[in-house]
Amino acid sequence: MATPPARARRRGIAAPLALPAGFTALLAVGAIAAGSGGEVDATWVLILAAGVVLAGSAVGEPAVAPLLGAIGWLTVVGFSRPPYAQLHPTGLLAVRGAIVMGACVLAGAAAGGMVRRIAARFTLWIVDVPDERWPPDVQQDAADARPEETAAVPPPPPRAGLPRRWALGLSGLSSGIGWRRLLAGVILVAGLPLLTAALVAAGPRHLGLADDLLIYLVAVVAVAVVGGFWPAVLAAVTSSLLLNWYFTKPLHTLTIADPQNLLALLLFVTVAVTVSSVVHLAAHRAQQAARSSEEAAELLALAQTVLGGADTPAAVLEHLTATRGGRAELVEQVGQHWVRVAVSGTAPPGAATVRVEARPGLKLVISAQSRQVTARLLDGFAAQAAAALDRDRLRTQAAQAEALAEGNRMRTALLAAVSHDLRTPLASIKASVSTLRQTDVQWTAADEAALLAAIEQGADRLDALIGNLLDMSRLSTGSLEPFLRPTAIDEVAPVALRGLDGGAAVQLVVPDRLPLVRTDPGLLERVLANLFANALAYSPAGRPPALHARQAGGSVVLEITDHGPGVPDQLKPRMFEPFERLQARNTGTGVGLGLAVVKGFLDTMGGEVAAADTPGGGLTIRVTLPAAGRTAGADCASPGGRPPRSRRLAADP
Repeated sequence: MATPPARARRRGIAAPLALPAGFTALLAVGAIAAGSGGEVDATWVLILAAGVVLAGSAVGEPAVAPLLGAIGWLTVVGFSRPPYAQLHPTGLLAVRGAIVMGACVLAGAAAGGMVRRIAARFTLWIVDVPDERWPPDVQQDAADARPEETAAVPPPPPRAGLPRRWALGLSGLSSGIGWRRLLAGVILVAGLPLLTAALVAAGPRHLGLADDLLIYLVAVVAVAVVGGFWPAVLAAVTSSLLLNWYFTKPLHTLTIADPQNLLALLLFVTVAVTVSSVVHLAAHRAQQAARSSEEAAELLALAQTVLGGADTPAAVLEHLTATRGGRAELVEQVGQHWVRVAVSGTAPPGAATVRVEARPGLKLVISAQSRQVTARLLDGFAAQAAAALDRDRLRTQAAQAEALAEGNRMRTALLAAVSHDLRTPLASIKASVSTLRQTDVQWTAADEAALLAAIEQGADRLDALIGNLLDMSRLSTGSLEPFLRPTAIDEVAPVALRGLDGGAAVQLVVPDRLPLVRTDPGLLERVLANLFANALAYSPAGRPPALHARQAGGSVVLEITDHGPGVPDQLKPRMFEPFERLQARNTGTGVGLGLAVVKGFLDTMGGEVAAADTPGGGLTIRVTLPAAGRTAGADCASPGGRPPRSRRLAADP
């Protein structure tokens, strides 16, 4: 979890909240002393004011203590004895009050800082909106801490025209206003003497003290609107001093003779500081709202990226670097080493590195971001990257589990096939061999020929079955690597018919100028052999199957047709699945691997296979292969431009 450094958390209550509360409390002390009729003497006023200053200095940020001490001293000097609210900044009482207030300021600030430092060691801090001043210097933080423990966000880029430390200091002092507006507020404060000169020129005949107070209050509010809290506090203090010097009797001294004037000045400072704090908090909340809106938009865009299908750690990091620049990587601890899981973007050498712990053993590392990344947004990216990594691994595990399940299903079906379909030809071979070896029976030549034919037929069935099983095993393990090269159909098809019962009756119709196909000749031979065997098994007597080849654009289409019972349309998609023996064409032999091997080989070679109905009844298997760009009969074209003819090839004996 990215959290700000401890020194950014030891600042106490912000001045816009602490100062108005302290001023109001001191004003209440003065009012109590004045309303008690002398029962609250100077000692009690000093004790109460010292308590307020001590408490405010302890709980507020360091800049609060001096201002509270000054107002506390004014309270002690003005309300310790009758006549109340007369400011006499000299004498023993003023000196004693200055000493006590100074001691309270120092003691309160020191005690508050120590308590917050100790509490920070045992308190879990939850940061809603990080302070703009955090971190003041990431490179220094990274140098003080170990790399794997550094957790911060990159600092904002230095402001143009200002040194880096000055720019960061102004950013913290303005706190939501901006350093340009801060400087504009200071310039307006410098214009208060001009306002004073104008009011002095107007003279007391036209404006009274109440009018002067309202005019200066408007000026302080204007400074607060433009420059924020601290320029407004400076304007309030400056205005009170100018009012005291030029507009309260006796003039040109800090002594205030009329108690009402002192009360008016104290109320003026309190109201001015309170209005300044309200303006400051409004500006700060507006900045927080803008930042939160930007973060929400960033997280929404990230969620849309993840939900849109880019649900990988690399996609999350790419979104981070695309919106914030720099480099981002996700590292995971494996044993004693950190292993990179995903990375995106680039960073210059020596760039400050920021590490955020997504969870134990997994960290997001960013560097050289062109736009500032807040702690909350960085935590969001780290959490999304960790979740994407988990989902990616779950998908991988699910795919592996599916592959294992498929393998188990294949093995189960294979065992079922071996238990029945392998036993039948083995039993036939065993019975024929045992019969031939009988010595007490004299077999005729015709009987021996029949038994040997049965042995040969059973061996052929075993050879075809085991060949298909081995081919299916190679396909399921992904170990099949075809060697693709230009191949002529009229050279492979006759070879595929060798050894097939009734293969000599198959008609091969191949055009003379049919292009070569880009395929593996050995695998294509196995494909055609399985298709021819399937067609022969279901062809009726007198209507042998046929192969018709033609060119279709950049492909060559082979159609193996038979005139058997055919296959219903709803069963055609299942024909090419392993161990599928459709009832519509079941002859009782085979384990249903022939067409599955055909589809697997063609997918590996970049071809396609589909089933269609034969006109007049039957089944047509359509094989599509990519053309190699050359024709098989280009070298033997007849002279005189005679059009090419289709050839009917006979199978090799």
